[in-house]
Amino acid sequence: MQSDPWALPNGSSPRPGNASHPKDLFPGLELLLHFKPLFIPLYCLLVAVACLGNAFLVGCIAANKKLHNATNFFLGNLALGDLLMCLACVPLTASYAFEGRGWRFGRAMCHAVALLQAATVHVAVLSLAAIAVDRYVVVAYPVRRRIAPRYCGLVVAAIWALALALAAPPAWHTAYVDLRPIGHDLIVCEEFWRHMERQRLAYSCAMLLLSYVVPLLAVTVSYCSISAHLRRRSLPGSANLSQAPWDKKKRKTFLLLVVSVLVFALCWLPLQVLNLLRDLDPDFTLLSKRYVNLAQVSCHLAAMSSACYNPFIYASLHRKCRAHLRGYLRHRRRRWRHDGQCARANTCLSLLADAPGNSLKSAGEFIDFSAQEPCTCRRLSGAM
Repeated sequence: MQSDPWALPNGSSPRPGNASHPKDLFPGLELLLHFKPLFIPLYCLLVAVACLGNAFLVGCIAANKKLHNATNFFLGNLALGDLLMCLACVPLTASYAFEGRGWRFGRAMCHAVALLQAATVHVAVLSLAAIAVDRYVVVAYPVRRRIAPRYCGLVVAAIWALALALAAPPAWHTAYVDLRPIGHDLIVCEEFWRHMERQRLAYSCAMLLLSYVVPLLAVTVSYCSISAHLRRRSLPGSANLSQAPWDKKKRKTFLLLVVSVLVFALCWLPLQVLNLLRDLDPDFTLLSKRYVNLAQVSCHLAAMSSACYNPFIYASLHRKCRAHLRGYLRHRRRRWRHDGQCARANTCLSLLADAPGNSLKSAGEFIDFSAQEPCTCRRLSGAM
């Protein structure tokens, strides 16, 4: 039986004819638009928090040489991927979901966003797995030299190369379909695996396993190995007091890894299950077409929120990161106070300049140059 050449991913079949509204093609769009006042502020809050948090985390690791080690480089790579996703993918995807006319950013961006969104997910998975392996090596072989920063760069490059390769299939099968020539004011940017539904299902299942089995298995194996090593060191006579703080520090770092993996898995689970359900049920017998758009956006918002949590997890468990943040805020407060004092001093000097018979000598009577804080106005009485 020949397939419909105009079939869309949601089962709709637009045909040439009179112009129609996109709501006629996507029954779930009308329900979704009722929730637009709720979702748009949530997406804006997500992007703002994730961008600020991850930018600070990347800057903190880059600026502080004491944080230049393999674990922190991989955490920085994770934050960089989340930052890229929030800047390049989340706003455009949210706009596409709530724009009745569909995709408005051109053919090139349609493929680029599909590639980047999938790649950043794989970057997060592979970075978490790399952290788990690094934690195991640190505990199992404590006398072995840590991986050098330049080799960390090679590992990060390999992570991005593998992530882009894994993200290539959905980007390759993403189609930019302009339905305006046939009378529908709609542009679709969706995955089309035409005549390859079995391959699409296999890919979806493989990515679901990769997104969960790889990081969770890596963390589980690493946790069991680290626990065994720490128990052996805790036996009487096997560890001295100087090792206790070191073991405590490594436990805290590993706790950071465990929490990050669990948060990532929980955030992405609804979207992964929904995508698998849609692949297994193309006729929408389990999930009605009326609710599929609302479910898709809700799960997408939950998945994207994973980018917000890692900076807070890292800051709560890492003393150096908190110290860097306090130092930065303290520096900014001093800078703001100094700028305010200079502004007040400039006001004083302006008043003196307008006074008759002013001179540099008389200006010294009104500006306290010996004060501890510079640019502080001393008094205005007697200016005339």
